[in-house]
Amino acid sequence: MKNLFSNFKGDLFGGITAGIVALPLALAFGVSSGLGPSAGLYGAIFISFFAALFGGTNTQISGPTAPMTAVSMVVIAGIIAINDGSLEKALPAILTVFLLAGLMQIGLGVLGIGKYIRYIPYPVVSGFMTAIGVIILVTQILPAVGYYPNEDKEFVDQYKPMAEEIILENILKEEAGEGILVLENFEETIKRAETITQEEMLKEASTLAKSEASGVLGAIKVMPRALQNINWLEFILALSTIIIIYGFKKITTAIPSALVALIVVSGVAYGFGLNYRPIEEIPSGFPVPNLGIFTNFDLNSVTPYIFTALTLALLGAIDSLLTSVVADNMTKTKHQPNKELVGQGIGNTIAAIFGGIPGAGATIRTVVNINAGGKTKLSGMVAGVLLLVVLLALGPVASQIPAAVLAGILVTVGIGVMDYKGLKAIPSLPKDMSLGPIKFSSEVVIMIIVLVLSSVWNLVYAVGVGLVIASLMFMKKMGDLTAERSDVKSLEKEQGWADEARFPQNLKESVFIKHLKGPLFFGSTSEFQILADQIPRNASTVIIRMDRMQYMDQSGLYTLEDVLIDLHNSKIEVLFVDVLKQPRYMMERVDLIPDLIPTEHIFDTFDDCIQYLEQKTIEPKVEAAL
Repeated sequence: MKNLFSNFKGDLFGGITAGIVALPLALAFGVSSGLGPSAGLYGAIFISFFAALFGGTNTQISGPTAPMTAVSMVVIAGIIAINDGSLEKALPAILTVFLLAGLMQIGLGVLGIGKYIRYIPYPVVSGFMTAIGVIILVTQILPAVGYYPNEDKEFVDQYKPMAEEIILENILKEEAGEGILVLENFEETIKRAETITQEEMLKEASTLAKSEASGVLGAIKVMPRALQNINWLEFILALSTIIIIYGFKKITTAIPSALVALIVVSGVAYGFGLNYRPIEEIPSGFPVPNLGIFTNFDLNSVTPYIFTALTLALLGAIDSLLTSVVADNMTKTKHQPNKELVGQGIGNTIAAIFGGIPGAGATIRTVVNINAGGKTKLSGMVAGVLLLVVLLALGPVASQIPAAVLAGILVTVGIGVMDYKGLKAIPSLPKDMSLGPIKFSSEVVIMIIVLVLSSVWNLVYAVGVGLVIASLMFMKKMGDLTAERSDVKSLEKEQGWADEARFPQNLKESVFIKHLKGPLFFGSTSEFQILADQIPRNASTVIIRMDRMQYMDQSGLYTLEDVLIDLHNSKIEVLFVDVLKQPRYMMERVDLIPDLIPTEHIFDTFDDCIQYLEQKTIEPKVEAAL
C-alpha cells in the first residue's frame, strides 16, 4: 500500500489525464459495438480500475480498444441475429461470452501462457490490425453521413417478404413444440398467421435490413443508397469532428484532441438547438450487475461462441502485452506478463457482469499516463474512478452528444489503428517463396490473407487461417534451411569442419559424415530422409554429428529411427557425436538408444570418435599378425 501512494501527485494527474482521453473513445466504442455508449463507459470504468489493481504493468491504462470492439461487434451481431433481432433477449448470452473471455484470460495467466504470446507472427498481427482499421472506417461512414439502413423505408420494404417467411417459420416451430400437427390443424396455423401485425412485420424487416447492411460488405452494399440520402447536418458534424481532431493536434498535444472535438462540436450542436441525432441515453446512477447472465444462462446459445471467447481472450492478451512492452521501454521497468493477463481477465470478467464491453491495455492512454507523471497502479485506478464520476455526475449531459460526433471520432480511430509500418514494408520484403515461375514474399501473402479475410469474412477465423499458413510457411523455410545446411559426402569431396582435418586418410572413402544443423522436426523430416538416402550402401560407417541439433520432435524421432533401421539392415555402423540433452532424452524414451545405437557408439567429441575408428582399424591388423 505504501508503494501505491509513493507517487500520489503524479499518479493522480496521470490518471485524470488518461481518463479524459478514454472518455470519448469509451462512448464511441460502446456505440460501435452495438450495446450502446453506456456499455463502453462501464467497460472503461471496471477494466481500467481492476486491471490496474491486479495487473502486472504499473503504468498500464486499460479499457475498450479498437481490436476488442471489432471482435465484440461480431459476437453481438451474431447473437442478436439468432434472438429475433432483440438486444434484450440476446444480452445475457452476449455478456456470458464476454465473461468467459475474461475467465479464459485469467486461466491463460495462471497457466503461464503470457510468455508465449510474443510468438504470434508479425504478419498475422499486422494484417489483423489493418483489417480492424478498415472495418471501423468503412462501417462508420454510414452513421457519419447520417444513414441508418433500418430506418430507410424503401430499403426495409425489400425485406418484408423474407420477414413474413421468417415469422411463419417461427409459428410452425411453436406449433411443433406444442405438439400440433400442421397437416391436421392447418386452420390453427392460418388463425395464428392472421394475428401477425404490420408492426411485427416491419420490425422483422427492419432487423433483416440492419443485419444485411452490417460489416464491411454490408456497408459497401448500401453505400450508394447512403450517399444518395446524406443527412447533411450529420455529415457536417462528423466532418467537423474529424477536422478538429487532426487540426488541434498541430496546435498542441497537451490536451486530447478527441475530447476537444467532442466538447466543441457537441456544444455547438446542442447550444444552437440543431436537429441532430443524439446517442442512446446513458442510464444515471451506479452501474448495476446484470444477473441475467446467471439466471437466464443458456449453454446452447453460448456454445457456438466458445472459440470466439477464446479469441477475445487471446486478442486482449496480445493487445495488453504489446502495450506493456511500450510501457517498459518508456519507464525502463519490466512487466509481469502472466500477472498482467490475470489482471486483464479480472477486469473483463467484472465489466461483463456489469454490462460492459471487453477491453485491453490501451497504448495511447498508457503513453499519456506516463507522460503526465503516472508511475504506479494508482494511475489506472484513478482513471477508472474519474470515468465513474463522469457517469454519475454527467450521464444526462453525455446523452446529448451527437451520434455523428462519435462516428467522426471512430473514423480517426480506424485510420490510426492501421499498421502503416507493415504496409510500407510490403515492396521491400524479400520474395522468399515461389509457385512455379511466380515469386512472392510469404509474409506479404500472410498479411494480405489475414487482412482480406478479417475485413470481408470473419475476424476469428481469419486469425486462425493466418496462424496456420504462417506455421506451414515457417516449417517449409526451416525444412529448406536444414536441407541446405546439411549434406552427406565423402570427405575427399567436401570441406570438413575444423576438427575433421585430422581424419585418417585411409578411412575417408569408407566412413561418411552427416552434419545435422538445426532442429529435426516434422517440417524437415522429408529433407532428412532424402539426405540419408545419399549415403552409399558400400559405406562401412556413418558418423552423425549432432552438436548443432538442439531439438527433435516425435516426427523427427521416428524418421531418424527409420533411417537407422535401414542403415543397420545394410550392415552400416552408425556413430553419434555430441548428442544434446533433448534429442538424447527423446531417443532413450523409445529405446532407440541403446537398441539401435549402443551407448559405446555415442561420443562426446569428434576426437573420441576418431580414436574409436583408429582402434577398430588397428585391432584386425594385430589379430592378423598374430
